[in-house]
Amino acid sequence: MARICCASASKSKAMEFRLHAPQARKVTLAGSFNNWNTRTTTAKKDKDGNWVIKMNLKPGRYEYKFFVDGNWINDPHRAAVSNAFGTQNSLVEVR
Repeated sequence: MARICCASASKSKAMEFRLHAPQARKVTLAGSFNNWNTRTTTAKKDKDGNWVIKMNLKPGRYEYKFFVDGNWINDPHRAAVSNAFGTQNSLVEVR
């Protein structure tokens, strides 16, 4: 689930992305906000098996997916949109 978690005076908004995957060894987040780079935005695992990523994003629409142990996973808590590869990406809009 991605959501705005904090108000900010700057143009960027603090966002949190969360995926429940207790058996995963590594989770990253890739999307239009980081050129779909699967190496730069790594999640941290909490004691309940949730992987969490916090980042600041400017207002806009972003497509993204979680990259879990080498496999693409959509965010089960967000809307999905079709992509050019015949699959779907998760969508978040920051206002």
